[in-house]
Amino acid sequence: MAKNEAITPEEFDRRFEAGESMLKHCDLSKATRPGRQKERINVDIPRWMIEKLDRYAGLNGVARQALIKVWLAERIKAEEEQAA
Repeated sequence: MAKNEAITPEEFDRRFEAGESMLKHCDLSKATRPGRQKERINVDIPRWMIEKLDRYAGLNGVARQALIKVWLAERIKAEEEQAA
């Protein structure tokens, strides 16, 4: 079967459920990750906080932005667990 050859949704499901790799039927150039779209924001942060962020980022071997995203994700998760 040729790459990206069209098959019916039912045939796709049947083959997938049988454990067949379905990548050859997918156009990954158009793949998206729902809920993962990025949006740029600007936040004014005092210099002392930036210095601390840079210190902790360096200790963890990551960039400042990566550290901020991880810390925000952890806090959001904790807040959601607390609200539940």
